[in-house]
Amino acid sequence: MAYPGSAISIAIVDDDESARNAMHGVLQSVGYKAESFASAEQLLERDGAANFACLITDLKMPGMNGLALQAALARAGSRIPIIFVSAQRDEAARMRALGAGAVGFLHKPFDDEALIAMVRAALAR
Repeated sequence: MAYPGSAISIAIVDDDESARNAMHGVLQSVGYKAESFASAEQLLERDGAANFACLITDLKMPGMNGLALQAALARAGSRIPIIFVSAQRDEAARMRALGAGAVGFLHKPFDDEALIAMVRAALAR
């Protein structure tokens, strides 16, 4: 398997620690550098938050949700590709996310290969 290299850094935002850790492990296992955040606010407080190659965010979180994070990044001029993940089957929210430019939407639980394929597709844009 070809490894993408450590220059590609992906942000993971999910209030569920076990989900964050699982995605982090999967991404690192195929050679990506991953950085995890427990909230959208935590990501936005980080210097250089818009410099990640890709963002994976949960849809529903306490405080700022994934859609609000997507909007905040867009207002700041960020063009980071965003992948949404959610345990909720909320078709209206999924359509809003995709309509606002998200590159994908995965429903939890999803398999590792689906996540890797979605990240690769996002990075290819």
